[in-house]
Amino acid sequence: MTSTSADPADNLGGRLRELRRRHHVTLREVAEASGVSESFVSQVERGVANPSMASLRRMAEALGESVASLFVGSEPTGMVVRAGERKRLAHPAGSLDDYLLTPPGAKTLQIIYSVVAPGDNSGEEPYTHPADEECVIVLAGRLEVTSNGQAYVLEEGDSLLLDPRLPHGYRNPGDEPARSIWVMSPPMY
Repeated sequence: MTSTSADPADNLGGRLRELRRRHHVTLREVAEASGVSESFVSQVERGVANPSMASLRRMAEALGESVASLFVGSEPTGMVVRAGERKRLAHPAGSLDDYLLTPPGAKTLQIIYSVVAPGDNSGEEPYTHPADEECVIVLAGRLEVTSNGQAYVLEEGDSLLLDPRLPHGYRNPGDEPARSIWVMSPPMY
């Protein structure tokens, strides 16, 4: 499912730059609104820095966009999302890949398939979002999810319901990729 396109907009940094330019927003404006440095935003756009989920969300909000707008790939139409047509959020370091499984018309829930490389995480800073509920189901590997300071180690087949309005994050403590499904209602990305 990894894209090999040479198009710079087919990665997180390229997509962020494309949206920033489309909105006529400077690097400095995105940095100030996101609470990060201008050089960090530039590094993300060039694919040499990997933003945390928290900073990524703030950057999208600074552009008046949802995190879903940073997903790349063709826009599926109708009710079916084919495996080869999933919109992908490819993080610069290449060790996190999120795929949007729900079609754009989904109104009450959103499903993301996530692959996290061994040792990788959502960032040092916990993040929040205004969904009502969020559930993660581990399909393979191990995933440690921290919610409001409480850590839960989830193994294959385990699931966890969490309040997405409380600070949370995740990391892969295992030695193989962690594959999981994240379901949230209503859609937030």
